[in-house]
Amino acid sequence: MKKGAFLLLFFLNLTIAYGEGSVGREVENYAFGAGEILEFKLSYGPINAGMVQMRVEGPFIYQGKICYRLISEAWSNRVFSLFFRVKDRVVSILDKKGIYPWRFEKHLREGSYRADRFTDFDQERHLAFNEEKDTIEVDPFVQDVLSALYWVRTQPIEVDNPLQVSSHTDGKNYLLEVRVLNRERIKVGAGVFDCLVIEPKLKEGTGIFKHKGKLLIWLTDDRRKMPVLMKSKVIIGSISAELVRFRPGRFFAPVEVENVGIQGDRPQ
Repeated sequence: MKKGAFLLLFFLNLTIAYGEGSVGREVENYAFGAGEILEFKLSYGPINAGMVQMRVEGPFIYQGKICYRLISEAWSNRVFSLFFRVKDRVVSILDKKGIYPWRFEKHLREGSYRADRFTDFDQERHLAFNEEKDTIEVDPFVQDVLSALYWVRTQPIEVDNPLQVSSHTDGKNYLLEVRVLNRERIKVGAGVFDCLVIEPKLKEGTGIFKHKGKLLIWLTDDRRKMPVLMKSKVIIGSISAELVRFRPGRFFAPVEVENVGIQGDRPQ
């Protein structure tokens, strides 16, 4: 997927990364950076069901803009796949300076259910275009379902101070409200963490992984706001993702020359 050579050295990269190419917003980001990898154990009730990996690639040039590639992949293990096979891949091309998406792709393989969807965002004209060739008006700095989590991580969130996030998915606009419920110290496979417990209101999913109730996410109570635990009710039972390994990202990294999209980057 990666190709080309480094565009500039470290000091010149800073100049370009904060120059032209965004649409008027700069978000201070010391929460995540290039190379961050989060690996979660996926459980369906008491059953070990598989793994989830979330990672940040780049920065690279996408249609003349300095961006990160956010990738979230989930797959079932060998035993669980005998009953219900899962192999999902979600990708968001995120503006490095403004923390909003330019492109979103979702490739779902859940049992017999299969879907491949994409959305291109024109953040300058506030429009979204999907695979059905629809053109939809969206709010300024609209988020997709993956980039919304990374944007929340950059924000100063507190108990009783909810965030309102304008979001777009599957051809529809909706307002995502994120509430901080409390603070809690928890132990997961990756260690012990002091966390903020947040509750976002989610759009419904598909199959037995269709959301039926609240989703809770435990974010570390520090500048990274790294997700370490996620729990959600689904149409049959509940699922959880527990952080077992992680690698922090780099806030400053060389920019790669890459002007291609992510079409065709799909699970089989």
